[in-house]
Amino acid sequence: MTPPGSERPKRFRPRLRYELIACGLNGHELVGTDARNIRAEDEVFVRNDPQGFRWYRCLRCDAWLPLAEPAAATAPVPPDRNDIEVPLRGRALRDRYVLRLIAVDRLVHVLVLAALAVAIFIFASHRSALDHDYTRILADLQGGLGGPVNDTHHGIVSELNKLFALSATRLYLTGAAVTAYTALLAIEMVGLWLTRRWAEYLTFVETAVLVPFEVYELTRTISYLKILTLVINLAVVIYLLVRHRLFGARGGRAAEDAEHARDSGWAALERTGPPVRRDA
Repeated sequence: MTPPGSERPKRFRPRLRYELIACGLNGHELVGTDARNIRAEDEVFVRNDPQGFRWYRCLRCDAWLPLAEPAAATAPVPPDRNDIEVPLRGRALRDRYVLRLIAVDRLVHVLVLAALAVAIFIFASHRSALDHDYTRILADLQGGLGGPVNDTHHGIVSELNKLFALSATRLYLTGAAVTAYTALLAIEMVGLWLTRRWAEYLTFVETAVLVPFEVYELTRTISYLKILTLVINLAVVIYLLVRHRLFGARGGRAAEDAEHARDSGWAALERTGPPVRRDA
């Protein structure tokens, strides 16, 4: 396996290196910068240089950085491997970024639906007063136009008439349904951000259920927003099913864990790094 960012780029197939993005955002993961001595088993991530400095390897992106030896070392040797938390690399890191991108999409939906739910409850609680004001405004508008508004079956007037025709009970039930769906999306958002397996299943089921309704809506009226929404939801469903092997697809969870293990951990670091001396 070639270390991230070191292979020759392909003109028509650029690859996004999530390790480099993570290090750009959070800094390199270096170990042993406060150690007085370096052991042979430590050379997978830190090495002495004959010229009086050390090379430290980033445990995430595999970059080697030259730094001066610590003037006042606080530890005799670097920590043991069991005490070092190796950051995510490779496919595991990529999957976390993609899941968090889906979580951001859910955040947008949560904000919009939460505002809609608040608006529905406010409208339901002030429906009588708003209905009175709406009737007065519509009468003034008709008088100003010299007669009644003839077309009340299309446009904003038709939609407002339908809205005020709803009972308060129907509005409260609608607001409760929107609130429940918003809570579901919020749970999905948190679970996806934390890369939980149950959140992947929940997102897959919730999104897959919406796809037939979105296709039906496109058969009635076509808009760019509807098309974009359908494309995004289809991409999410296919990605979760294929890449994350939900419901046992392509070997299921065991195959996914094995794939992540090949890219992460000490075995991957040794495989992608220079040979380590075995003598003490």
